[in-house]
Amino acid sequence: MPKVTLEQWRMFQSVVEHGGFSQAAQAVHKSQSSINHAVHKLQESLGVPLLEVRGRKAELTDAGRILLSRAGGLLNEAEALEAVASSLAVGREAALTIAVDVIFDYDCLFNAIERFAEEFPLTRLEVRETVLSGAEELLLQQDADFILSARVPQGFVGEPVSVVRFLPVAHPDHPLHRLGRPVARKDLKASRQIVLRDSASRNRQDSGWLGSDQRITVTNVQTSIELIERGLGFAWLPETRIRESLSADRLLPLPTEEAWERNVTVYLVYSDSDKTGPAAHFLIDVLRSGLYMPE
Repeated sequence: MPKVTLEQWRMFQSVVEHGGFSQAAQAVHKSQSSINHAVHKLQESLGVPLLEVRGRKAELTDAGRILLSRAGGLLNEAEALEAVASSLAVGREAALTIAVDVIFDYDCLFNAIERFAEEFPLTRLEVRETVLSGAEELLLQQDADFILSARVPQGFVGEPVSVVRFLPVAHPDHPLHRLGRPVARKDLKASRQIVLRDSASRNRQDSGWLGSDQRITVTNVQTSIELIERGLGFAWLPETRIRESLSADRLLPLPTEEAWERNVTVYLVYSDSDKTGPAAHFLIDVLRSGLYMPE
């Protein structure tokens, strides 16, 4: 049997995080004496000092620093276990948050949401639209139940669910379409490029060809499409988002000298597949059924 309890580890962690017993007591809404008692019993049971009190501040010993690191993992696992149990007890999720990269097929997404709303009318659904590493960041911050993204965070497993083709496009009257020859790299470099900014708040990453000296950077793919339709530049855009513009001849693929069309795989990545409830499973199944994935 363990000598110590999770609650004792939690109190110890709070003292360190908040810089002292008094501050920890205020943060966790417990009396200072109960915090003191829990940490004292923890050290007594383990037979090793974890904290040294200097003035009004509690500082970690070397042993305390090592054990705190392991205790953090233990407490996280305990919280995850409780969350799984809560999900199983409730049966249906009260809320569901998904992060979807803007390259995703929105027709498929909207159809899936429509069916989801009919089947789970009481489940609140939040759809976070992301660019580049934005979905990855939300998953790592545990702010999304699952993501649909071209990026799979390290330590996670991604299931490929679709392939999106990117096309270099411009308005039919754009100078790049009037060259009378295939568009070369130097032509693109001399033209204005419309670029989508990474929606992540940290560790933003650029992606794709960014060789143009002139750029307009936007945060929404629809803004990018509208700027290009006005003849203000060119860009590589996901075919899933420009079908209507292509069919209406508001956008036209560039006849490039190099084969610059590219395919991007979209992955489904769970935050924690063991916590996935019936509402999430239903939405994922509907999304899968509306997507094409090459063999």
